Amino acid sequence: MLPFLSIVREDFAATNQLILDQLHSDVGLVENIGHHLIDAGGKRLRPLLVLLSARLLEYPGQRHLDLAAIIEFIHTATLLHDDVVDMSELRRGRPTANANWGNAPSVLVGDFLYSRAFQMMVAIGDMGIMSILSNTTNVISEGEVQQLVNIKDPSVSEANYFEVIYKKTAALFEAACTTAAVLAQVPEAQKEAIGLYGKHLGLAFQLVDDTLDYEGDTATLGKNVGDDLAEGKPTLPLIYAMANGSAEQRELIAGAIRSGSTDHLSEIVEVVKATGGLAYTHECANQSAKSALAQLDNLPQNGYTQALADLANFAVDRDR
Repeated sequence: MLPFLSIVREDFAATNQLILDQLHSDVGLVENIGHHLIDAGGKRLRPLLVLLSARLLEYPGQRHLDLAAIIEFIHTATLLHDDVVDMSELRRGRPTANANWGNAPSVLVGDFLYSRAFQMMVAIGDMGIMSILSNTTNVISEGEVQQLVNIKDPSVSEANYFEVIYKKTAALFEAACTTAAVLAQVPEAQKEAIGLYGKHLGLAFQLVDDTLDYEGDTATLGKNVGDDLAEGKPTLPLIYAMANGSAEQRELIAGAIRSGSTDHLSEIVEVVKATGGLAYTHECANQSAKSALAQLDNLPQNGYTQALADLANFAVDRDR
């Protein structure tokens, strides 16, 4: 077990059980699809951030377990909707819900998970938490739409890309940490610091994800290599390569983005490597991880601080 996970082993197990309990529905299809997603595992980084942040900030209660489950439900709902929009067939090494059950059930069960998350928020009864998570859910939705607009558009800028990955990924990391701070009732400076830690960690995590689409392998990733290119997504490795490659290299990548084709994937991978696109994206990820680590200096120093540092290092040093 990874060190940043072992320190909250009991909380993590309790959160997993709570997630399973809260998946209960009188409609069997809801439970079937919900369990399909939850049983697939995954890193559970977002609920883990809630648990680590709450313990770091010396929260004495048990509501952080509910909050961790809420964050996971919001995340899982976005995955269900993402896979429908992207027409993905593989996630975490297993067929996606839409591949197994179709698009309509996947969208509707995603809606169920969102609504269950908000039911659980009401039960916590903290308007500060409800405000953060309702705003975050809205931001994520905006990011999804913005990414959809960017599909098959090779002119997307680096600034636009970073705006999308903040909204789609980093905002929920940030919210996981910030809501834990609200629960712990810490001073504003600590709430801001832990929130910035989560934001920068989320950026680092997504940046590495976007490199793995060009340097990973399907068996390790649990999804098809080249999926982003097949969907026409202009991610940072491609954006940098187009900005720094020759006219011929630029047109090769731009043509693949416009067509959503992986016919020339191996050539594009070589171009992305040769122009420094992968190295640049890794460097951006490392800088984001360093920014996350810097925030820990403004927070209590204990075993959970080290766990969060280990988590930041893990985010940029992984192969899936």
